[in-house]
Amino acid sequence: MSAVLQRPAQSSRGPGLRARLSAFSTRHRSISVIVGMAITAAVLPLIVLLPPFSSFSGQSIWIDGFTIAGIYVLLALGLNIVVGLSGLLDLGYAAFFAIGAYTYAFAASPFTGNEFPFWPMLLVGAVMAAIFGILLGAPTLRLRGDYLAIVTLGFGEIVPIVILNSSKYTDGPNGIGGITPPSIGDFLFPTTGNPWPFYLTMLALITLSMILIYRLQDSRLGRAWMAIREDELAAAANGVNTVTTKLLAFALGASTAGLAGVFLASKLQTVTPNLFRFDVSFTVLAMVVLGGMGNVWGVAIGAFIIFMIQSVFLKQLNLFFDNVHVPILSDVDFLQYQFLLYGIALVAMMLLRPEGLFPSRRRRRELHTEEDAEFGEHGDPMGAAPE
Repeated sequence: MSAVLQRPAQSSRGPGLRARLSAFSTRHRSISVIVGMAITAAVLPLIVLLPPFSSFSGQSIWIDGFTIAGIYVLLALGLNIVVGLSGLLDLGYAAFFAIGAYTYAFAASPFTGNEFPFWPMLLVGAVMAAIFGILLGAPTLRLRGDYLAIVTLGFGEIVPIVILNSSKYTDGPNGIGGITPPSIGDFLFPTTGNPWPFYLTMLALITLSMILIYRLQDSRLGRAWMAIREDELAAAANGVNTVTTKLLAFALGASTAGLAGVFLASKLQTVTPNLFRFDVSFTVLAMVVLGGMGNVWGVAIGAFIIFMIQSVFLKQLNLFFDNVHVPILSDVDFLQYQFLLYGIALVAMMLLRPEGLFPSRRRRRELHTEEDAEFGEHGDPMGAAPE
C-alpha cells in the first residue's frame, strides 16, 4: 500500500536529468552538437596526458592522430546518409574521397602550377564529388540491393585505376606532391610540429557537417529517405519520388567525402591512388554499421573508436607481445589481421546487436519489431508475461 502511495510522489518530481537533457538535445540539435564537439575538443588533448595513454606517444602525436581519425569520422557521416538514412548499399565510397582529394591537388600544387586557396576549394571539392555522385546515381539508382552494390563497387574500383593509369594528368602511381596547406592571412598551417590548426579545423568541419545532417534528417527530405529505407514500394505509393530522393542522398553523401578528400590532400600535402583503395570503403562501411546506422552521434563515435583501435591499439598489441615474449603471439603482426578482426566484429554484431553500438531509436524499433510482436503475443522464455 505504501509503495502505491509513493508512486504519485515520485512522478510529481518530473523527468530526471537524463530525460531533460535528451529532450533539450532533441529540440536544439545545433546547440547540442556545438556543445558536444566543444567538450570533445577540450577533453581529448587532456586525456592523452594521463597514463596509460601518455606512455604510448606525446600529446602532439596523439592530436595528429585525432585529426586523421576526424577524416574517417567525416567519411562515416557522409556514408551514413547513403546507407543509414536511405538504406542504399554503397561499396565504392572511396571514389568520391579520391575525387575531392585530387580536385584540391590540381588546384594548389606545383604539378599544375595553380595556387587556389584552400577554403573555397573545400566547397569546390564537395561540389565536384557531388557531381560525380549524380553521374553515378542517375543511371544506376533504379537498381536495388545487390545490383546497386555491384555497380558502386565497380565505380569504386574504376576511379583509382583511371588515376593510376593517367600519368599525364595525375602523375600515375607517384601521385601529386607539394600541395599547398591551408592558410589564414599570412599564417600558413604547419604540417609538422604544431598539429593544433589542422585539429581545430577538422573539428569545425565535423561540427558543421553534423549540424547539416541533423537538419536534413529532421526535414521532409530526411523523412523521405527513411521511408525509402523502410519500404521503397510503400514510399513510392505515397508520392515519394524515389529516384530523385535517392539521387540527393548519393550527391550529399559524396559531397561529404569530397570535403574529407580536400582536407586529406592539404594535411598530407600529397595524394596517391593507393590512398583510395577498396579497403577504405570497407573500413568506412564497417564504421557506420558498428557505430549504429542512422544515428549521427553513434556513427561518429563508432568511426573514431574503430580508427583508434586500428591505428593505436593494434600497434600497441604488437609492442606489448614483443616485450613480454609470448611464444606464439610475439610472431603475430596484428595490423595484418585488422580486416579479419573487422569481419569477426561484423559477424558478432549482426548476431548479437544488429542495430550497432549506438543505434537510433527508430532503427532499434525497426530491427526488433518481430521480437516485440512475439513478446506481446506469447511473453518470453524466461516467463515474463506479455503486456
